[in-house]
Amino acid sequence: MSEFSRYAMVTIFIFLASCAAGVMVSSGDPGAGEQLLGLFREAIVGEILDSAPSVLALKLFVNNLQACTFMFLGGASLGLLTAFIILANGVVIGAVAELVRQQQGLVFVAAALAPHGIFEIPSFLIAGGLGFLLGQELIAEWHGRGDAAAGALPLARLFLRVVVPLLAVAAIVEAFITPAVLSVIT
Repeated sequence: MSEFSRYAMVTIFIFLASCAAGVMVSSGDPGAGEQLLGLFREAIVGEILDSAPSVLALKLFVNNLQACTFMFLGGASLGLLTAFIILANGVVIGAVAELVRQQQGLVFVAAALAPHGIFEIPSFLIAGGLGFLLGQELIAEWHGRGDAAAGALPLARLFLRVVVPLLAVAAIVEAFITPAVLSVIT
C-alpha cells in the first residue's frame, strides 16, 4: 500500500467516524443537532445560498478551496490541523444530514448530497491525505531522512491537478444541478 493510500484511509476513517458521531449527536439530542445546523447556516449557507447560480458556484468553490487548502497546509502542524478540520467537518455533515433525514427523509438527503458530493467528498479526502503526507515529510526531515520542501512540491502539484478541478466541478454541480434535482423530489 502506498503512503498516500495509507493516509487516504486514515482520512476516510476520521471522516466516517466523525460523520457517525454527528449522526449520533443529532439522533440523541436533536437540540444539539439544531445548534450545529444553525452554525452551519450562519457560517456558510446564509451568505452563499442567496446568490445567483454563477455567483453561488464561485462562492462554493472558494469556500471549499479554503477548507481543502487548510487541510493540506495543516500538514505543517504534523497533521493535527488536518485531522481537526476533517473531524469538525464530519461531525457537522453527519449532524446536519441526520437532522435533514429526520425532517425530509433519506431520499432528500441523498438528492442534496450525491450530485456534487461525488466530486466534493473525494477532493476533501485527497486534500486530507495530502495534508498527512506533508506532515510525514516534515517528520522525515526532522529525523534527517528527507527534504520537506522537496517532498511538498509533488504534493502541491497533485493538489492543484486533482483537488482544485474536482472542487470546481463540485461547485458547478452544486449550484446548477443539485437544486434542479431537489426541485424534482420536493
